[in-house]
Amino acid sequence: MVLEPNSTDLPPFFYMESLGIAPSQVYPAIIMGTVAYCFIVAGNMTMILSITLNRSLHKPMYLLLLNLLVNDLMGATAFFPQLISSIALDDRSISSAACFLQGLLVHLYAAGAYTILTAMAYDRFLAICCPLRYSTLMSHGNLLKIITAMWLMDLVLISTLFCLLTRFRFCGNSITDMYCNNATLVKLVCGDTRINNYYGLFLTSFLNGMSLIAVVFTYIQILVACLTNKQSDTRSKALRTCGTHLTVYLVFQATSIFTVLSHRFPQVSPYLRRSVGVSILLFPPILNPLIYGLNTKEIRSVVIHFFRKKKVVGFDG
Repeated sequence: MVLEPNSTDLPPFFYMESLGIAPSQVYPAIIMGTVAYCFIVAGNMTMILSITLNRSLHKPMYLLLLNLLVNDLMGATAFFPQLISSIALDDRSISSAACFLQGLLVHLYAAGAYTILTAMAYDRFLAICCPLRYSTLMSHGNLLKIITAMWLMDLVLISTLFCLLTRFRFCGNSITDMYCNNATLVKLVCGDTRINNYYGLFLTSFLNGMSLIAVVFTYIQILVACLTNKQSDTRSKALRTCGTHLTVYLVFQATSIFTVLSHRFPQVSPYLRRSVGVSILLFPPILNPLIYGLNTKEIRSVVIHFFRKKKVVGFDG
């Protein structure tokens, strides 16, 4: 749908493309979407409660993980409820305010994942390469500063991205993705969007490049430290904890890179672009609690103890 260039600064509604779901597939689609979202909420909330309610897990590594889990919940919540309701009501419209809020939250989630995973790599670097100074360098005060800086930088960078959109009138209101985001909204505005495109490119390069350089540097240092460490128990524990973080990082990097590239090349199939776009909001929030819960002994022990305790209380009742 195309609007008159001077008709309005912002359309009252945006319209996402039809999902092409047959009537017989509506209920299965609703059930699948609801189950996926409930699985994400249950997995992340279990991990969040396990960390917050157990003092033994109030360590920098787990507190940074807590921020990652909250970030994953934010990204999934920005996407799934709106998708499920649009399928149930057979209505792909979304108000302008809701569209901008969804886009803001999705981008905060993506940028937040980069900054949090980078901070987690830094934490592992200090723990393995500077063990004698670790408690000082990652004191509660310093950790609070790191967490505050992460979220503040995330908020400033992404808010600026969407503030740049407010300068324009919109000539269209058809969203070609499964959710609202900066790339699709920029395509709908009237006027010269070079500043928006340059800033978007800078933001992607900065977050991706900063994160990649930091992670590669820290893991090279960690690998050297592990190879020179003669204690096999210490070396194996370090490699195990780093392997968990690296797996999570690679999963997010793969999904985010595919999502960005699908928007940069117009010849990419819109169906493929939509599928890849959803992957960044689906796989990391599902896999992160599983990867950390299964591979981290301390968290696994706490979760198992929590459920066993609940089971015993249930039988006693």
